[in-house]
Amino acid sequence: MQDFRPRDSWTSRIGVILAVTGSAVGLGNFLRFPGLAAKYGGGAFMVAYLCAFLLLGLPIAFAEWSMGRYGGRHGFNSSPGIYRLVWKSRIAPYFGILAMIVPVCIYMYYVYIEAWCLAYSARYLFGRMDFGADPSGYERFFAQFVGIHAHGESLSTPGEGLLGSAVFFLILCFVLNFTLIYRGLSKGIEWFCRWAMPALVVCGLLVLIRVLTLGTPDPAKPDQNILNGLGYMWNPVKPGTTFWQELANAEMWMAAAGQIFFSLSVGFGIIITYASYVKKDDDIALSCLTACAGNEFCEVALGGLITVPAAFVFLGPQVVQNPPGTFGLGFMALPHVFSQMPLGNVVGFLFFFLLFLSAVTSSLSMLQPAVAFLEEGLGLHRKASVALLGFITALGSTGVVFFSKDLLALDTLDFWIGTFCLYALAAFQTILFGWVLGAKSGMAELRRGAEIHIPESLRYVIQYVTPVYLFVVFGFWLRQNIFAAGAEGQPNRLRQLVTDPVAAAVMIFVAAVAVLFGLFIAQAVRNWRRAEAAAEEVAI
Repeated sequence: MQDFRPRDSWTSRIGVILAVTGSAVGLGNFLRFPGLAAKYGGGAFMVAYLCAFLLLGLPIAFAEWSMGRYGGRHGFNSSPGIYRLVWKSRIAPYFGILAMIVPVCIYMYYVYIEAWCLAYSARYLFGRMDFGADPSGYERFFAQFVGIHAHGESLSTPGEGLLGSAVFFLILCFVLNFTLIYRGLSKGIEWFCRWAMPALVVCGLLVLIRVLTLGTPDPAKPDQNILNGLGYMWNPVKPGTTFWQELANAEMWMAAAGQIFFSLSVGFGIIITYASYVKKDDDIALSCLTACAGNEFCEVALGGLITVPAAFVFLGPQVVQNPPGTFGLGFMALPHVFSQMPLGNVVGFLFFFLLFLSAVTSSLSMLQPAVAFLEEGLGLHRKASVALLGFITALGSTGVVFFSKDLLALDTLDFWIGTFCLYALAAFQTILFGWVLGAKSGMAELRRGAEIHIPESLRYVIQYVTPVYLFVVFGFWLRQNIFAAGAEGQPNRLRQLVTDPVAAAVMIFVAAVAVLFGLFIAQAVRNWRRAEAAAEEVAI
C-alpha cells in the first residue's frame, strides 16, 4: 500500500499527552460532572462513574490509540482511511462520515459556549459582573446574553457594548481556533496545549484553594459550611434513600457512561487521529493512561471540589441539587456565588478563564480530524482545508446563535450528535477493534514499545465486556429518550423533529453536512485506489 506520510507530527511525548489531555479536559469536567455527581447522590454516582471509566472509557481509549497508531504506521491520519485499512470492505471508509460529523457538529455549538466563558472572564476582569445580591440579576443577564427568550436576540445585551455581545466573543473564538489549527499540529495545537494546560491547572488550583478556605461565610447558616459542601459532593447516599436504591437507578448509569464519553473524548474520532501522528514505537499505552489520569485529576479533583462545595456554601443544597437548567450552575448560580465571596471578582475571572482554556483545547481537537481528512483524502493544502472547514462550521454556528430561543438549536445538536451519534461511533470503533482488527492484533499494537505491563484480561474486556456494557447502556438510553412518550407531556425526540421546525432545520443541515462528507470520502477512496494502483505498477 502507498505510504501516505503524515504532513505533520508531534515534537515530543509530552506534547501529544498534553494535546490528548486537552482534548478531553473541557467544559464537561467543570460544569457537567459536578452537577451530575450532586444530582445522583455523590458516592453512588462515583461508583457508576468508576465502572464506566474502567469498562467503557479506558478500553475504548486504548482501542483508539492502537488503531490510530496502526493507521499512522501505514500512512493514514484520518478516520476514513484508518477504517478502510482495518476493515477491507467497500463500506468501511463511509463509517468515517460519523467520525467527521461528530466532532465538526459538536464544534458548531461548543465554540459558542466557549465564547460565553471568554465573555464572562473578560467581564470579571473589567468589573462588569456584579448584579447585586439578587440571583435573578444573573439569570436575566445570561438569558439576554444568549437570547433565550427570542430567536436572534443574542446579538448583544442592551447597554453593554462589545462586553455584552455573544457574537463578538464567538468571532474572537473562531479566529483563535482557526488561526491555531492553520498553524498545524506541532506549531498550533501542541504549542497552545503546552502552555494552556499548565495555566489551566494553576488557575484551577488557585480557585480550589479559595473555595476550600471559605469556612462558614454566613454564621446564621452554620450548616452551609465548606465541610458539609464537600460531604454533599461525596456522601454515598442522599437523605431518604439507601445506597442500593441509588445504585438501582438506570438513569444514573446512563448519565455516568455519557459523562465518560465526553470526559475522555472517546467516540469523537479525535484520539484515533491524534494517535496516528505518534512514532511507530512510542509507548502509547503509557501515554493513554497519563492522558486519562490528567483528565480525571481535572474533573474529579478540580471540577468536583470547586463547583458543588462553593454553590452549597452560598446557595444551599436545594440549588445544587436542582440547578436552573443545563448551564445554570456555571453561568447563573456560580456568578451569584462569586459576588458574595471575598475576592470574588478574582476568583470569577480565574474560574471562567480556566473554563475558556479548557474549551479551546477541546475545540481545537474537534477540528483536526476533518482537516487531516481533507488534506489526506482530497489532497488539499492546509489553507484550503481550514477555509473549507471554517465555512461549514461558521454556517452551523450561525444557526446555533440565530435559533437561540430556549437554546433549541444547541440542544438539538447536543442530543443527536453529542449523544446519539457519539454512542454510535463509540460502538462502531469498539467492534472494529475487537472483532475486525481483532483484539489479539490490537493488543499486540498496544504493547509495541510499551514500558508498562498490559494485562491479558484487557483483551477480553475490550472484546466482550465493553461492547455488552455499551449496547446495554445505549439500549436503555434509546428506550428512555427516543421511544418514550416524553417528560411532562412534551413530545419525544423523534416527534420533535416532525413538530418543531427549528429542530427539523437543524437536522436537515446536519444531513447535508453528512452527505457532503460522504461525497468527499467517495473522492478520497478513488484517490487512494489510484495511488495504490500506481504503487503496484512501480513495484512490478
